[in-house]
Amino acid sequence: MRKQWVADASLLAVAFIWGATFVVVQNAISFLAPLSFNAVRFWLAGVFLLAWLCLFHRPLLRSLNRSVLFAGGWMGVWLFSGYALQTIGLLYTTSAKAGFITGLSVVLVPFFAFLFLKQKPTANAVLGAMMATAGLYFLTMNGGEWSVNRGDWFVFFCAISFAFHIVITGKYAVHYPTLLLTVIQIFTVAIMCSIFAFLFEDGTNMWDRTILQQPQVWTALIITSLLATVAAFLIQTNFQKYTTPARVALIFAMEPVFAAATAYIWAGERLSTSGLIGCSGILLGMVISELPVSLWLGKRENNQLTP
Repeated sequence: MRKQWVADASLLAVAFIWGATFVVVQNAISFLAPLSFNAVRFWLAGVFLLAWLCLFHRPLLRSLNRSVLFAGGWMGVWLFSGYALQTIGLLYTTSAKAGFITGLSVVLVPFFAFLFLKQKPTANAVLGAMMATAGLYFLTMNGGEWSVNRGDWFVFFCAISFAFHIVITGKYAVHYPTLLLTVIQIFTVAIMCSIFAFLFEDGTNMWDRTILQQPQVWTALIITSLLATVAAFLIQTNFQKYTTPARVALIFAMEPVFAAATAYIWAGERLSTSGLIGCSGILLGMVISELPVSLWLGKRENNQLTP
């Protein structure tokens, strides 16, 4: 139980890092297109981790085989798909709708975990996911009208990709060394981002000094490559083995809450009443999911014994 609490707290820290860097990334991609930005970000993270592996954990290289390469590469494919589909979707839909649809992975993960890993979600995990989904709607949609366009479909498949990434990470993290999986995964994303940056953006901007020397760009690259990529994915890959994919998805639903909080602190953006309700719903959903099942069963038994 203690390991699970430590894992959940560590994954919550990851959600905070991702949410807190949202404003930084937004400023950077006004100079460097999203796929190009992510390509540089993941290349920097990959080179750093590879150097760390070779200098301090060289014996791990003996564990490198086809199975590890496949596992890390497969994790990287789904992670890249999530980023790429979300980027394409944002060309045709709003950030608010994209935020809500991406957050639907909270609901998809328990379903996929049951379907592919035979992990049956607990009642409080299902209730927590429903609460968090409702909270995401209030936080991101802010009472806006709903209509479906092709961008929404791209983002929906992005949510599926992120859900699969969480489930697959849970599957492989217990079998292979964390550092090896993370290095392979990150290099896979870097390579795929680079290829698609040349296909859909001006890929030459990735090494354009004028762009890279912009303070908004280089500071964002340093922060996101070291904290939001190296640290975040090491933590996720290492600690997800001690918890369930459903809990991970629910914890990661806190990312937009942290994004809203840091946007208020750093950029002066204020949440509406709807946004506050949404944040409360997500937080309540996470708390409900953390309650031990025995507490619910105990209450139920007491109710049955009471005449």
